[in-house]
Amino acid sequence: MGRISRLAALAGLLPGVGLAAEGERIEVRGEIIDTWCYYSGVMGGPDAVVGTAHHTCALWCSAGGIPVGLLGEDGEVYMVLKIEGDDQSASGDTQLRLASHEVTADGMLYRRDGLNYLVVEEVVTDHGITNLSHDIYGPVPGFAIPEPAE
Repeated sequence: MGRISRLAALAGLLPGVGLAAEGERIEVRGEIIDTWCYYSGVMGGPDAVVGTAHHTCALWCSAGGIPVGLLGEDGEVYMVLKIEGDDQSASGDTQLRLASHEVTADGMLYRRDGLNYLVVEEVVTDHGITNLSHDIYGPVPGFAIPEPAE
């Protein structure tokens, strides 16, 4: 048996190595968000990247290929891999239609390297846009405007 074959056989004996990740069926409620702005902090803190004040940016990011996420009521972020058969994680019709919407989603949760991945099998309820953050921040939040160079 060659060295590579022995390593492959050994890997097969180790728990979790070489096996597909097991998913867990969950139902989660939260807002469909723009993951780039959420994780990078480029637009400010977590309150700055949700709701109507961030809606246009969320559309542009998704249209530009940034994957969408679901910010759950539990505070967890779920990277959305697919929504109801739309196999695009960004810029698909479903993702653009649901940007900034609060939804209740039923799907399969997969965890890897500290991240949550969600395959949404059904949007059980589309609650619409419920976070009217533009009332607080304005249609273009002040923190989103770069400071002038001095």
